[in-house]
Amino acid sequence: MRRYFLPALKLTIVLILLTAGLYPLLIAGIGKLTPGKGDGVTVTHHGRVVGYANIGQKFTDEKYFQSRPSAVDYNAGGSGGSNKGPSNPDYLKIVQARIDTFLVHNPGIRKEQIPAELVTASGSGLDPDLSPAGALVQVPRIARLRGIPEEKVQQLVQDHVKGPLLGMFGPSKVNVLQLNIALDNIK
Repeated sequence: MRRYFLPALKLTIVLILLTAGLYPLLIAGIGKLTPGKGDGVTVTHHGRVVGYANIGQKFTDEKYFQSRPSAVDYNAGGSGGSNKGPSNPDYLKIVQARIDTFLVHNPGIRKEQIPAELVTASGSGLDPDLSPAGALVQVPRIARLRGIPEEKVQQLVQDHVKGPLLGMFGPSKVNVLQLNIALDNIK
């Protein structure tokens, strides 16, 4: 028994040191080399931190671009989706309520023009980005409420579109927080 026990104990100790000690230190060290030094990338506006670049936020004022809905009310402490399927009656009521609310706040937009991302929550509930279509459909409302020409707001959206990673991985996207900050900077 000793013949098997000591090598197993040594192997266990070595693996504990590797997986519970060295590996976390290695990952933390790599994190310190990234933007934000492993603590997330904060976004500042007028010298004040207003959010994180990779965590969605709720914008309730109509003069701002609205984010994708969140099943966890943008609580970064516990991300998650609704876990309700597309045929669930409760889920369908929630989506219909979001559609109705969007149409009330965006007159002139038809139901079929609303991108699905504006009425369905993301899997994490913390998605900070919209597709360009999700931002552009909101342009008429924002231009009207702010008294800015639509073309200027459309150009602002286009200026904030980030293409796919390395030109081929993922969709084009617009960070809503950064877009809203730029919107506030328009004179």
